[in-house]
Parts: sequence; structure tokens; C-alpha cells
Amino acid sequence: MPRVKRGVTARARHKKVLAKSKGFRGRRGNVYRVAKEAVMKAGQYAYRDRRNKKRVIRALWIARINAAVRELGMSYSAFMAGLKKANIEIDRKVLADLAVLDKPAFAKIAGQIKASLAH
Repeated sequence: MPRVKRGVTARARHKKVLAKSKGFRGRRGNVYRVAKEAVMKAGQYAYRDRRNKKRVIRALWIARINAAVRELGMSYSAFMAGLKKANIEIDRKVLADLAVLDKPAFAKIAGQIKASLAH
């Protein structure tokens, strides 16, 4: 059986990891053994935070809607309950966008909701 020299594959693997660790501070960016751990940990953080980002963004939408609704003299929970009661199917993303960029349209929706809650 012929001898297998592994220098080429090892170098390729090292280069791949070191490319991913480019910009890391200290030895984490240029020493393979340390960089490999740093890259694996970065991957774990990235995987976790792709999910956390969705939670954070939803919380931001809720905060924006809440702030806009309170200016109109309602609470967020009453607003959302009224939204369901008035059969207005607008998601939080669009509501938050309206609350920030188009206040008159948001106020009109809030007026419809107040009317549905009064009944």
C-alpha cells in the first residue's frame, strides 16, 4: 500500500478555518488550534442568534405598536383584542411599520378598533 502524504489536505483544512477566523482578536485569528475553537463557538452563537433575532424583532414591533397606541389613549392588549374583534387581519410587522411611517393610517385603524370595542 503506498504512503499517503497529507500536507496538502491539512493545509487546505487549516486555511478554511483561518479564513473564517479572519478579524478575530489575538491568537484566535491566526493560530489554527485556537482559531478552530473560536470558529466553532462563533458558529454556535450564529445558529442560536438566528433564532433569537426573530424574538428580538417581534419585541421591537410590539414596543413600537404599544408606544403609538398609548399616544391614542389605549393599551397594547386592548388594541390587539380590538383588532381580533374588528376582524382586521394585519400582522404586527405591518402595524409597527404604519405606527412609525404613516401615523394617520394607524390612527384610522385605531379608530375602527375603538368603535368595535365600544359595541
